[in-house]
Amino acid sequence: MIEPVGGRIAWRGSRIDYRAEGMHQLSARDVAEIDSALDGLKRLGDLDFPSITPETFRLHALGAYLRGMRDELRFGRGFLLLRGIPRDRYDADNLARIYVGLGSHLGRAVPQSWQGELLGHVIDVSDIEPDARGYHSGGAQRFHTDTCDIVSLMCVQAAKSGGVSRIASAAAVHDRMLETRPDLLETLYGEYVFRRMERDATHGSGKLVRRVVIFSRETGQLTCNISGSYPNRAVEFGDAVMTPRQVEALDELERLAASPEFHLDMSIGEGDIQFLNNRALLHGRTGYEDWPQIARRRHLMRLWLYVPGWPDLPANQGVHDPSDHAGWLKQRTPYMEVPSRTIAAMTKLKAEMAGD
Repeated sequence: MIEPVGGRIAWRGSRIDYRAEGMHQLSARDVAEIDSALDGLKRLGDLDFPSITPETFRLHALGAYLRGMRDELRFGRGFLLLRGIPRDRYDADNLARIYVGLGSHLGRAVPQSWQGELLGHVIDVSDIEPDARGYHSGGAQRFHTDTCDIVSLMCVQAAKSGGVSRIASAAAVHDRMLETRPDLLETLYGEYVFRRMERDATHGSGKLVRRVVIFSRETGQLTCNISGSYPNRAVEFGDAVMTPRQVEALDELERLAASPEFHLDMSIGEGDIQFLNNRALLHGRTGYEDWPQIARRRHLMRLWLYVPGWPDLPANQGVHDPSDHAGWLKQRTPYMEVPSRTIAAMTKLKAEMAGD
């Protein structure tokens, strides 16, 4: 029998205020500690992102706080917003070093695509990148999960307007479906077929098609894995046929999560950092208006973190898994995620394509 989840993780967005429930305002002492850690890091030379660790980015009180947040993210509300980093004090490259350094006190960064990037850049480059995944495309995003323990975003540059982070508790949606549509909830515990992006599969484990479940209790806690595009790709390419009930179950999950009762809109201002329990929360974003110039576009940095001490995700959850990482990291080149280099390369490519 399927049991309700309940507890603090099963929150409804209409009933809580993220500023009171999960926001930490950095103090002047915290910022001074960050500055000291950055200075100490830079004295070690121009280290690449894999070398930014708790040992090279030393934090004392703030580091202890972040390590303590692992349990809150896993067993509590599942989200944390750090606010108070003075964005104007740092250029984008130093901001990236700070972000990776802070994240290292929560978990270990893992690659996010076939390109092997440890620090992702969430920016609309669909005009220069064919088959861009969601984080390289613009507009609103449906609710989904990634493949990690904690997914994190840091805002470098806000959109012209819009682009609010929208999150929802998978546990709360699960429990509502148990009350109203237990038949559809049972379906979400069953297998779906997902078809990955070809280059992610080719450069990773080689597995293009995966059989996954949306909800699982294998770890002893509810875990959720959802993507709107991958099951539809499987149908489009003839890998699977979704039953009407499977389609309805996915639609009901999305409908509930997107409803005003369940979703929570979180404004991530420039310099803010959001950490989410990717196993228990769904995330998306509202639509936004952007700038045509790449250097002015909405730009967030992203980390996928694995947390020591958390049980492994079930093998039948997640679009990707650790077997992809070694192959993906072969594509990575040193310093490839440095923001100034990334934006310059994107700008150059756009100019070259316009010249063609």
